[in-house]
Amino acid sequence: MRTRAFVALTTGALALTAVAVPAAHADDRPTGSALPFSSASAAAAAGGPKISNVSVNGGKTVTVGVSKKTFTIKFTAKDPSGIKEGVAALWRGGPDADRAEKLLSLAEYTNLANLCKRVNSTTSHCTVKVLADPKAAYPEDDLDNTNAGRWNTAVYAKDKDGRTTENQRYGTHYVKRAAKATAKATPDPVKKGKTLTVAGSLTRANWDTNKWAGFAGQSVKLQFKKKGTGTWTTVKTVSSNSRGKVEATTKASVDGSYRFTYGGSTSTGSASSKADAVDVT
Repeated sequence: MRTRAFVALTTGALALTAVAVPAAHADDRPTGSALPFSSASAAAAAGGPKISNVSVNGGKTVTVGVSKKTFTIKFTAKDPSGIKEGVAALWRGGPDADRAEKLLSLAEYTNLANLCKRVNSTTSHCTVKVLADPKAAYPEDDLDNTNAGRWNTAVYAKDKDGRTTENQRYGTHYVKRAAKATAKATPDPVKKGKTLTVAGSLTRANWDTNKWAGFAGQSVKLQFKKKGTGTWTTVKTVSSNSRGKVEATTKASVDGSYRFTYGGSTSTGSASSKADAVDVT
């Protein structure tokens, strides 16, 4: 069996799903037919709904740990006849990006008409809850480490006259492996002018093993915030060791808090540890 991700007609309503297609028939489809909404494209007609204001996760990076995470894709659909239904998804393709090898789609299957709320006779606001799961049962839905990075945003809408609009590449959005940082400052309390040691760790989600693992060789900032203020300043930058451990020393001067921060990358989200307060005597 060869698996393909596509939009299928289910009980009269479009439902985004990942299904298994027998290999003997899979290649009967034209190139690109495995993109999220391509089965709907054949019915697309000129003058379909206008789609705008697409927002994935409120504009923030989607960071996923070792368990499932739900986020939203929102957009506006407009047509003189009104909007019947709409849906959106994130997908990631192969070298030619002509098919969705990985698909982040509906968290719960539903009638697509339920995803769009009428604003007026021509306009609807659509909100799609999307599931990202590193432990998904189907290969198309299952996140693995090589999938961290930039994904394509696909959107689809149908008006009340049956005309459809789809855009497989409306934009792109980052889906990253989550990172975590810890920090502990000792001794506490500490005498003014004495050496203070801040130790902690930097870990990130491994989507292949579904476990947190030490993140080695990364630049991590030690930051300080004076008691009674809200501003963090960078004291120094250190690197995580082979096990993801980090350690930095500094001279104690005034009461305040310390933390470690990691800025992130194209595949990994940023992280800041909890602040650890220290009294200086």
